[in-house]
Amino acid sequence: FGCAASLSPSCLSAQFRRPGDFILGGLFPFGQDTVNLTARSEPTLLLCERLFMDGLLWALGMRFAIDQINNSSSLLPGITLGYDMYDTCFEALVALQPSLLFLSRNGSTAIGVLCNYTEYQPRVTAVIGPHNSDLCQVTAKLFSSFLIPQVSYGASSETLSNTELYPSFYRTVPSDKNLVEAVVLLLNQFGWNWIATVGSDDEYGRGAQALFLSMVGNDNICIAFEGLIPTDLAEPNAKKQLEDTVKLINSTKVNVIVLFAYSLPAQALLEHSIRMGLGKKVWIGTEAWMLSDIAASTPDIQSIGTVLGFVMRAGTIPGFQEYVAELFSSVEQEEFCRESRELGRLMNAEVLDMHCQQCGHLTLRDIWPTLRASRVQPVHVAVYSVAHALHRALGCTSKACPKTHIRSWQLLNFMNTFPFEVNGQSFRFDQSHSTNPGYKLISWAWRNGTLTYLSVGDYDQSLYIQKSQIQFHTADQKEPTSECFRRCQPGQFRLIKGFNLCCYDCTDCPENTFWSSTDSTSCSPCPQHQWAPARSTRCQDRSERFLFWDEPLAVALVTLTALSTALSSGAALLFLKHLQSPLVQVAGAGRSLFALLSLGLLSLSCCLYVGKPSVGLCAGQQLSSALCLNGCFSTFVPKALEITLGTEFPRQAPRLLRWVTHGRAWLLVAVSLLTQGLLCLCHLWLGPDFLVADYQVLPSEVLLVCGTKSWAAFALLHGYNGCLAFTCFLCTFMVQSPGRRYNVARGITFATLTYFIVWIFFLVIFATLRTVLRAVAQICTILATTLGILVSYFIPKCYIMVFRPDLNTGDYFQNAVEEEPEEDSV
Repeated sequence: FGCAASLSPSCLSAQFRRPGDFILGGLFPFGQDTVNLTARSEPTLLLCERLFMDGLLWALGMRFAIDQINNSSSLLPGITLGYDMYDTCFEALVALQPSLLFLSRNGSTAIGVLCNYTEYQPRVTAVIGPHNSDLCQVTAKLFSSFLIPQVSYGASSETLSNTELYPSFYRTVPSDKNLVEAVVLLLNQFGWNWIATVGSDDEYGRGAQALFLSMVGNDNICIAFEGLIPTDLAEPNAKKQLEDTVKLINSTKVNVIVLFAYSLPAQALLEHSIRMGLGKKVWIGTEAWMLSDIAASTPDIQSIGTVLGFVMRAGTIPGFQEYVAELFSSVEQEEFCRESRELGRLMNAEVLDMHCQQCGHLTLRDIWPTLRASRVQPVHVAVYSVAHALHRALGCTSKACPKTHIRSWQLLNFMNTFPFEVNGQSFRFDQSHSTNPGYKLISWAWRNGTLTYLSVGDYDQSLYIQKSQIQFHTADQKEPTSECFRRCQPGQFRLIKGFNLCCYDCTDCPENTFWSSTDSTSCSPCPQHQWAPARSTRCQDRSERFLFWDEPLAVALVTLTALSTALSSGAALLFLKHLQSPLVQVAGAGRSLFALLSLGLLSLSCCLYVGKPSVGLCAGQQLSSALCLNGCFSTFVPKALEITLGTEFPRQAPRLLRWVTHGRAWLLVAVSLLTQGLLCLCHLWLGPDFLVADYQVLPSEVLLVCGTKSWAAFALLHGYNGCLAFTCFLCTFMVQSPGRRYNVARGITFATLTYFIVWIFFLVIFATLRTVLRAVAQICTILATTLGILVSYFIPKCYIMVFRPDLNTGDYFQNAVEEEPEEDSV
């Protein structure tokens, strides 16, 4: 026994063992392990003493029931029941020690390992207890494996209702399922649908809370907070867990808290709630803590608000208080103590010592306040259930019982099927091996500073409440409201959680949606031509987005366009001035001027991509760039063919050159332009570029961009220029520079190569862009192509005309065709 420290010895501890024809084992929580109580404060020790009082009360209840049965002339006449009681210390490991002793073979301390336990006779016939659900889950597996009846007087966990897993487990209290059903009905009757629920972190708290959470979902009750509180208050983080729980409950602004916990963790939570100023709430509790002096003795407990809860309906136990009073007067007599010790020694007490150090100095005055029938009756009924099963199993009559051997497992059938009566009240184990006498709804009431338990209702399949008897903590003593009071802010909608309309999160309306009413559970989408930022109450008209003339990027591109146009114009003027010079004549003379004019127009076509696009601008953009570029490349074709004929076909050159030089070269230019013009008409017929108003790309703007309707038409339009460029490249890239002569072919090679590189990048980018950068990409492509041709073909020639006029001679720019005969003669 673990709580109190070094009190003087007393023979009261000898009252927990008695021999008999049939021994009932008893497991009672007299206190906690002494190791866990090291260096605890005085208030904690006082709590521990109260726990000891509870355990002692239950043990005395078992002893009283057995003495009544032994003195009865009709229940088990001629049969004596003995008992062997041990402390569980609220610890599973401690409870296992006496449990294993109970399983040992009768008359020894060894547990037999057999294939068939039909004839096995354990030390005890049945076990009463323990009180705690956690301990029952451990011990019930042991006793069920031997089919020893175990009757708990307090374990209410729904898990223990599994008769396949625990076939020999019984209890004289209802399952938590019945309790939770009553709590849900209570919440519904008062209209409380916004609550917090807290459970102790043990089997009872977790199991009851899980049942509660599974049931409230069907009754439109919303859980604002759910949490667990520690059971071992000596843990380092126990205080922080309790404080965090109180803070979170306070943040939810609920007015009702449902608490499933034993007395110690419940007292700790109530104490922290008072200390941290949680305020007055409605606390809905259970018998596990509501009837405990531990919770009720919390300092300033009256300030927590209203306490309502359900306790098992219990009858009176006539003679129990007188029995306890007589026992305490008897333990003061030496003769009584000597006889008790002698009987205890017959039980082989040295096997497992159970000396009760707390029993010293214990007086009747100490235990008298705890003598409540509702606390003792479950133990009383548990003992009588075993006695009635023995009565039937032995075949007793009202006058005698046969002296036969009864195995423990033989009692199970009689416990399962037959009702029994205790003090005029009928009991019966249901299919889950539980009794269900119903509940009383009680309220804590304070009369002159003294706590009283006021009965305000009953529950037995249905709930009846005397609302007028409940004195709530509100100013008018009427029930407070605890409903989901949150009001979403403008621009937020209710995101329903689960199936309950009162359970929701306030969520911001996303972009392009708006909040339309105060009770909206969704946001309305904006019309296509409008938009809205997140958390909006109305939509706004979209602004148009295109490449504006005044934005920095457009200014930079227009500046570059002007530079490109100026270069083209300057080069054209320079070529015009030196039109008769050998350099210009070799470059194509008038055709070079036409090429420069085309490049200038090509640069100016960039302006079609800046500003607000229209249907006409979209249709003309590709046409203008293709025609202007064709005007340049069409002048390169005759020169490229001329170079090829002169270098690769020198013998046929005199006959064929007349088709690509002089006036007939202009015919090739005209044919090329005419072909490009026909392709432009095909482009218009197949599907010209069209104006697209894109509402999806940009969140708050409508993108105005020219879209490509037909990629086949696009390929035809620009593919022809690609063919011309490729032809020029093939005709010139292998031509070697004559010795100390200007290589006209190299300029054409680099010009067409620049075109290919630029357009490869352009096609990859252009096909994927869907923003205003689509126009930027086209402008950059045009400018890069124009400047590439200027730099690679025309600028070097301008350099010679301006800075090296000494090279502008017929000898240096001698046509390859003209010098070929000289090479042949050599």
